Amino acid sequence: MTLTILDPSRARRLKAMTHHSHDGVDRSIMEAASFDDVAGYARFLAVQYLFHRDIAALYDAPVLQALLPGLAQRKRLALVEADLADLDLHQPETVQAPLFAGAALDVPTALGWLYVAEGSNMGAALLRKEVAKIGLSDSFGARHLAPAPEGPAAHWRAFTAALDAVEITEADEPRTGQGANAAFLRVQTLIDGHID
Repeated sequence: MTLTILDPSRARRLKAMTHHSHDGVDRSIMEAASFDDVAGYARFLAVQYLFHRDIAALYDAPVLQALLPGLAQRKRLALVEADLADLDLHQPETVQAPLFAGAALDVPTALGWLYVAEGSNMGAALLRKEVAKIGLSDSFGARHLAPAPEGPAAHWRAFTAALDAVEITEADEPRTGQGANAAFLRVQTLIDGHID
């Protein structure tokens, strides 16, 4: 009989659980030539807007702010909106209400969604180099990709330390993984509808 010992880090467990879906999202974005020109980037920006619109309420939730210090300052929807305005783009139309607006909040599920959203900041460092080639920057058109003042790695470490410290019952823990996978599925669905 083999005893499986769980990694004590929730963030590392979520990374392992979402590896396949994360790779699929990354591959879809890059294969769609999202950073070859402004038109491609505009499609990527539509996905970013719709995803951040979906999760904006999580950053405003007092229960999550209490668990994850500085959460409100991590919200990027306004930056995505500014990027759209810089490029004279309208906010994408949708009949669907934001996923978490007015919904009863399940903390474990929400933590999974936030893991995905905050993890995208690490990938943004690479994307910034790509958008610079098409004339965009941290102050024009790609504000939402700009790193935190302390740098992306330190910003991520602070988030994952807080995420790992949240106390969740063993019975509720699987919902963090379900939330993270649902977040990646949502991003993939948005990509399929706006980029592919």
